[in-house]
Amino acid sequence: MPRLFIALEVPRNVAMSLSLLRGGIPGARWIDVENYHITLRFIGDIDGRTADEIVDRLDRIDRPEFQLKLTGIGSFGSKKPHSIFAGVSPSPELHALQGETERICQRIGLAPDPRKFTPHVTLARLKHCRLDEVVHYLSGRGNFHTAPFLVPRFVLMSSKESCGGGPYLTEEIFPLRELSYGYAQDEMETAEHRF
Repeated sequence: MPRLFIALEVPRNVAMSLSLLRGGIPGARWIDVENYHITLRFIGDIDGRTADEIVDRLDRIDRPEFQLKLTGIGSFGSKKPHSIFAGVSPSPELHALQGETERICQRIGLAPDPRKFTPHVTLARLKHCRLDEVVHYLSGRGNFHTAPFLVPRFVLMSSKESCGGGPYLTEEIFPLRELSYGYAQDEMETAEHRF
């Protein structure tokens, strides 16, 4: 069984903005643009029956679509950085969705995720990279941000254990409830026509 994780996809235009950040750290292994994502919950290697149960439970999630934006560039591993990432602006909707996926995983018997949820898009994996080069890279890109983008769904993805950073495969898609943003505007226009 492939390693599974629950994630949000990064829209193509946002991925293209992120791709412009590639390069500038000797020895870094940059993630391919089509593999950018925001992990909600890493599941790992599980049997087919457990995977089916996860899919069944995730399919019952009923939450509205929401907007996100990426802000800032950072690294994980302070003294010995091991990855470069783009941060995600705070979002109550994102944390609520992530919390629900975490509860579902625990209810079916998976161990709690030991790491605190820090939403991000991994841009590069670092091995034997010099700290000063990483600091220099980050100092020139601190003001990175994207325009807000819509999150209309979340997905269950798989990866091969041997390759950290992709290629990733979308196994299942879970749509979020569509919001009618134009509702108030339509109501106003209807009211205007009455007079």
